[in-house]
Amino acid sequence: MRELLGSIIQRHVSADTWNWMAERSSAAIGSSAFNTAFAAMPRKTGKTLIQITEEEKAQLQSLRSGLMIDDWSIDRLSRVWLVLQADPFNEEKYFQSIDHLFLAAEMNELVALYSSLPLLAYPERWSKRCSDGIRSNIGDVLQAIMCRNPYPAEQLEEKAWNQLVLKAFFTEKPVAEIIGLDERANQELANILSDYAHERWAAGRAINPLLWRCTGKFINAAIFPDIQRIADSENEKEREAAALACYDSNYEPAKKLLDTMPLKKSAIENGKLNWQSFAQKINN
Repeated sequence: MRELLGSIIQRHVSADTWNWMAERSSAAIGSSAFNTAFAAMPRKTGKTLIQITEEEKAQLQSLRSGLMIDDWSIDRLSRVWLVLQADPFNEEKYFQSIDHLFLAAEMNELVALYSSLPLLAYPERWSKRCSDGIRSNIGDVLQAIMCRNPYPAEQLEEKAWNQLVLKAFFTEKPVAEIIGLDERANQELANILSDYAHERWAAGRAINPLLWRCTGKFINAAIFPDIQRIADSENEKEREAAALACYDSNYEPAKKLLDTMPLKKSAIENGKLNWQSFAQKINN
């Protein structure tokens, strides 16, 4: 992985900058040499978005499933690469030295550090740090944790995962980019999101209809009235969300409700309407 990321970096920076990075790659994390390089990275590399080939995307997936870096800036990638030079032989030293970086990091440094989580050794050790990050009020940091990052779905306990999803809706992040959104759906999350919807409705505020993606498999007598409400909405996107949620459900009243929407049911069965295409429609 380090070699692949390094080859991508070399394509985006000058030879002098790459030599500067290579010289500092052996510095121990937490040393003055490392800290100076980590902080100075944007001044050396610039902040342009990286460009990667389809072959590189495939290589990344083969090395680390779920890792997506095509929306990263070059300084973000370079900081991640620098962190990955750390020797993981001594677990406690490795963990403490990297964990300490989070405590003193500014916003863009935090973005890089949270982006590195799926690549760090001892993945289970970073779950608390990830959970702590969800409490951040910094939008870019939250997005680095929540979106296009495979780590949270793999390592967070259910309570922390539910907090992540709820906060993603609350802070209007691109929820469809949360990896594991369907696989980690659970009854408690469905209940939490139903309560959140009630609060939004009571305040006269709109609700991202993708919220119902997390409830379909868990529709019950308590949640079903919510689905009925959006099925009767004047908003076509809400009606489509209701149909998709009902299609995911084994709750008999939800199945019957879907039968009252034959065109939408047919579109779902024919693959013309699904949560992925629905998310694209919302974002356009």
